[in-house]
Amino acid sequence: MLARKTEQWIINIVFIAISFLCLIPFILLVASSVSSEDSIIQNGYTLFPTEFSLESYSYLFKEPAMLIRAYGISIFITVIGTVTSLIVMTLLAYPISRRDMPLRNAISFFIFFTMLFNGGLVPTYLMYTNVFQIKNTLFALLIPGLLVSAFFVILIRTFFTMNIPNEVIESAYMDGASEFKIFARIVLPLSTPVLGAVGLFQLINYWNDWFNGLIYITDSKLYSIQVLLNTILLNAQYLASNTHFVEDMTSADDIPNHGLKMAIAAIGVIPILVTYPFFQKYFAKGLTVGAVKG
Repeated sequence: MLARKTEQWIINIVFIAISFLCLIPFILLVASSVSSEDSIIQNGYTLFPTEFSLESYSYLFKEPAMLIRAYGISIFITVIGTVTSLIVMTLLAYPISRRDMPLRNAISFFIFFTMLFNGGLVPTYLMYTNVFQIKNTLFALLIPGLLVSAFFVILIRTFFTMNIPNEVIESAYMDGASEFKIFARIVLPLSTPVLGAVGLFQLINYWNDWFNGLIYITDSKLYSIQVLLNTILLNAQYLASNTHFVEDMTSADDIPNHGLKMAIAAIGVIPILVTYPFFQKYFAKGLTVGAVKG
């Protein structure tokens, strides 16, 4: 009994140490973002700021209205995109999980095929801009490459196949339930682990996406927070490395280039850190979903 308790204590201490090691990058990120530019240049990025400064954040918040608008666009796109993609992917995955669905294998292969091959960047860009006319619209941040993931569709289909017994669906049929009622009242409530896990991944994908904004958005009023922060960083780096193009030399030298990178990363990651605990239990269950694929 004593040996078992000792072993349990050792395991707990090891996992606490591992958890602390996982926190070190975030502590380093925040500590570096509140360090002065001179101290970073002299001492590098450190866990404990030798000279406290908020100059990186004051540079970022020079135009708070633009930052708040970008945050609003990112939150709107993340929420709407995550919910919409879950609806679309579950509606696609459920029929091909049913054994009585005609052509289910052919449709599944077609979905799987898109995981291996795609049309390429240029044809995709031309299709979305010339055919669907989504350039400089919020649809450009919602649809390309994010709305439907073939991997997640197969993952959800596998969960439906492995965890929703046919007997449950057949008994619902015998009680007179319609297809939609079976899907909404039986299948979805039994699938919260996979929906929570996929929802978390989609939420992170939408929040972190900057590529769609880079190639489809040229109107600065539609910048998401990731695109705006990336633009600020590129402009700061450009000014810092090309002072001969800047009339006010002092302002270019005062740009906290190193601290600015950390401040941008901190602003970008904090909302995800706040959201993650609400999905953590589903994420832990959802990890086992991908263990078996059919």
